[in-house]
Amino acid sequence: MKYTIRQITEGEDEMILQYREMTPEIEHILKLLNKTQTKLTGWVGKNLTVLELNRILYIESVDGKTFAYTKEEVFRLDYLLSSLEQILSGINFFRCSKSMIVNIDKVESLKSLPSNRIDATMCNGEHIIISRTYASAFRKRLKGGVYLG
Repeated sequence: MKYTIRQITEGEDEMILQYREMTPEIEHILKLLNKTQTKLTGWVGKNLTVLELNRILYIESVDGKTFAYTKEEVFRLDYLLSSLEQILSGINFFRCSKSMIVNIDKVESLKSLPSNRIDATMCNGEHIIISRTYASAFRKRLKGGVYLG
């Protein structure tokens, strides 16, 4: 696919996407362009706080409660994991197990494990296990493929 990037000094920002056929790759780009959510709200103690998505390392569901983990803090979120999966689908987040969504941009290294699982080391040194159910889709996503299932 060919693309051109040009900075302008005046006028309104504009993106033009030309395609011959709607492919999964084009659909993925359109999802990214239409995605406007860059923040979530979460609780730290009794304080409701705005959380930038790019700070999140991973999101986990524990005992029916959902938490977002950053390098510094843990936020309790008022979302179900399935809702967050939909909200974050066009961004670089990936459902890596039944109870967790990982920020792909915060993964520092990967190691294959027995039973087709993956050990992802996060930028803070924490290890996240990508379950075998999600491992092949994760590998495909890392290779630039668009996983629609």
